[in-house]
Amino acid sequence: MSVQDPTATDPELYKVIFENERVRVLEYHDKPGDSTHPHRHPDSVMVTLSSFSRRVSADGRHVDVELPSGEARWLGAQEHSGENVGTTDTHAIFVELKGDSPSTTDSLLGPSPR
Repeated sequence: MSVQDPTATDPELYKVIFENERVRVLEYHDKPGDSTHPHRHPDSVMVTLSSFSRRVSADGRHVDVELPSGEARWLGAQEHSGENVGTTDTHAIFVELKGDSPSTTDSLLGPSPR
């Protein structure tokens, strides 16, 4: 487990609910006002279990996102921190892929600057 692993940086918010040689599945749950430390995710699929508003920060920039419950979204590998800036809990599942990443262009912050 690396220092930037979210289960190490924020163990009270992230928990491993399944893992094998090809994927790791994390459950994320926080309350309004909670924030995460900088951490890294490999290529992942995020499934929102609640509607929520978050501020996601990376490389000196940030973006506010509002996501509905029940949405599945592809996230390219990324490093970031986040903060629940809404009035509801954030509850999501991350299916992290293991192995080499062919693309890192899609993230909650949008395409990587070139």
